[in-house]
Amino acid sequence: MAEMTILDPAEMQTATEKQAASYGAGQTVANTTGTTQRGTVQRGSGLKPPASDSFLDRFFQITKRGSTLAREFRGGIVTFFTMAYIVVLNPLILGGFSAQNAPTDVAGGWLPAAQVGAVTGLTAGVMTILFGLIANLPFGIAAGLGINSFLAVAVIHEVTWPEAMGLVVINGILIVLFGATGARTAIFKAVPKELKAAITVGIGLFIAFIGFVDSGFVRPTKGGPPVQLGTDGSITSIPTLVFIVGLLVMGILVARKIQGGLLIGIVATTVLAAVVEAVMHIGPGSATNPGGWHLNTPVLSGQLVSAPDLSLVGHFDLFGSFSRIGGLAATMLVFTLVFTNFFDAMGTMTGLAKSAGVAHKDGTFPKLKSAFIVEGLGAVAGGATSGSSNTVYIDSAAGIGEGARTGLASVVTGLLFLGSMFLTPLTSVVPLEVAAAALVVVGAMMMAQIREIKFSKFSVALPAFLTIVTMPLTYSIANGIGVGFITWSVISAASGKAKKVHPLMWVVTAGFLVYFARGPISALLGA
Repeated sequence: MAEMTILDPAEMQTATEKQAASYGAGQTVANTTGTTQRGTVQRGSGLKPPASDSFLDRFFQITKRGSTLAREFRGGIVTFFTMAYIVVLNPLILGGFSAQNAPTDVAGGWLPAAQVGAVTGLTAGVMTILFGLIANLPFGIAAGLGINSFLAVAVIHEVTWPEAMGLVVINGILIVLFGATGARTAIFKAVPKELKAAITVGIGLFIAFIGFVDSGFVRPTKGGPPVQLGTDGSITSIPTLVFIVGLLVMGILVARKIQGGLLIGIVATTVLAAVVEAVMHIGPGSATNPGGWHLNTPVLSGQLVSAPDLSLVGHFDLFGSFSRIGGLAATMLVFTLVFTNFFDAMGTMTGLAKSAGVAHKDGTFPKLKSAFIVEGLGAVAGGATSGSSNTVYIDSAAGIGEGARTGLASVVTGLLFLGSMFLTPLTSVVPLEVAAAALVVVGAMMMAQIREIKFSKFSVALPAFLTIVTMPLTYSIANGIGVGFITWSVISAASGKAKKVHPLMWVVTAGFLVYFARGPISALLGA
């Protein structure tokens, strides 16, 4: 048996290289291909890891990838704890505890937070296990923060929740088809890398802005500028102060590379919020109590553990939105979902594969098509269960940093997600101000992609800038993408570089021109 070469901790890669992670979708991980991990065989040493005849080892190719059962289990556990915040956060974004404190759709419908929490854990568990078994990669899958925010903030003002989830299912089916036919790679190559980065940055800024507004840190003015700091330029409410404390706590934990920093921060700040409420009896916010908690009050009632309520499974309407808002508007919503899901996942998987040392020189990785298809199925499953589109999480880099190299780690993560379904009553304790702090941290992490944009070239800078700022200023991801595409294509053509714009870019640009003019077009058509 060949002897394994074990590295001294001082020779290991830095914590930044190990984690290279952020919490949420959209960021890519630094290329750590060729670096070594604790307990792994040094590449180029000529030594091979010991062979194993166990079924798990052969099925997941654990020894072949220079890993061990212990590292896979440890990596899977770490990935879960760095992703587990979504079980708490997703219900607060999509759902609520009454019609008064939940995002309501065009018909006044809303999603119960406990039910959203249950299906969030269910879908993340099933899809992460499936990804591990089929794609054999240590990537966790769960509800994407960008898309769930988009649904709660923009889509449901036009359609009902079941109709919105039907759009998510259609989005997932299209992504599966793109992955199976190879079209996903072609489309990915058609969009300039600077625009891809700008879209990720814009979504991050949009998510952060939502967090600032939800926490009361940013409020509308009675006259003058559209927004202001707090009330008349001052922080006047205790819940907003809790948000600030939570933001600092989570920021410190993440900055110090603490595994599960967001989850720890959410729990710690929720405990603080519960203590504050118990002492001060602030109560829910209202017209007569503007300094109250924005949505749910941090008070624990009932039992901590209960059987999951899976009533939302299958609660979707596949084509209802097309009859409600028209084919054009519904199609553009689907396009926005597909585009957001498409590029976030592509960038994330590429970066994670590099971090795990399984990527090829051209950026592809083993079972590429299978990974794309299963990730698309995550969107289908998320819509079918009303938990929003599920996608690969960059947080998986934490588990990879702990040594995970195969799908066994994903199976471990998925099993833990299934167990989380029984803890959904805890979601009612977390106030929106705490969730808002996590959104701001996630948004800040997604901003890291701005380094990919060459702002020294104005033909690049203007489309990228407009993409980034249009999303939060118009409260729409679709608007930001559309403005960026149109600006990029027009400036390129006017600069004599029309041939460098991929034909698919022109097709998408034309679609966005129709999208932005859909109101007048509908009026002309008598819709």
